[in-house]
Amino acid sequence: MTKIYCDIADTDLIKKFSKKKNIKGFTTNPSLMRKAGARDYKSYSKKILRVCKKKPVSLEVFGDNHITMLDQALKINSWGKNVFVKIPVINSRGVFTGKIIKELNDKGIKINVTAVYNSKQTKKILKKINKKTKVIISIFAGRAGDTGKDPIPELKKSIQLARSFKNVEILWASVREPYNYLQAKQIGCQIITIPPSIIEKIENFGKTFQQLTIETVSGFLKDSKKSKFNI
Repeated sequence: MTKIYCDIADTDLIKKFSKKKNIKGFTTNPSLMRKAGARDYKSYSKKILRVCKKKPVSLEVFGDNHITMLDQALKINSWGKNVFVKIPVINSRGVFTGKIIKELNDKGIKINVTAVYNSKQTKKILKKINKKTKVIISIFAGRAGDTGKDPIPELKKSIQLARSFKNVEILWASVREPYNYLQAKQIGCQIITIPPSIIEKIENFGKTFQQLTIETVSGFLKDSKKSKFNI
């Protein structure tokens, strides 16, 4: 099974999607928080956790050096038992965050290592962690695809590398279309995080090509009538 996480920070949508049985968790990031209108990171994060008390929620640090990232990570971890602390695999200067990954992992803190793009990064992460504390490795497949790179081979390699780590789950991030969910299932990806608009499309899987054709043609017809087109 490939678990579906909802990638969102809007508390109304989190409340809505947390009630869905097929949604197993949530991921956020500072950009989603800003888009949702968050002004105070701590109070807004706690608001999210009040809405979603049981399913895992990934909340990201935004510090850019070891001291600030560690301080933020420890604070975020204290906000709830269902929290996964998101740590970028490198900082903005390209420095690998392996030291903080190891430190948090050794403390038994659940982490989500984010902004990963290839299996070499996955391998470096795995060298820093134990085989007990839960770890998610988020691979940004969609963003890789945006640059013309095929993300599937790197995802497959990462899944294979992590196979001996029962505590590690590989997550397909930056989804671009509903079909990505089927691709994630086919390669054995444990988690895929998806925005609400695409989750709703996935819930409508199963339509025949005939149904799709009729819906498409009907849509064209309806718009032509609304515009009172005439030839």
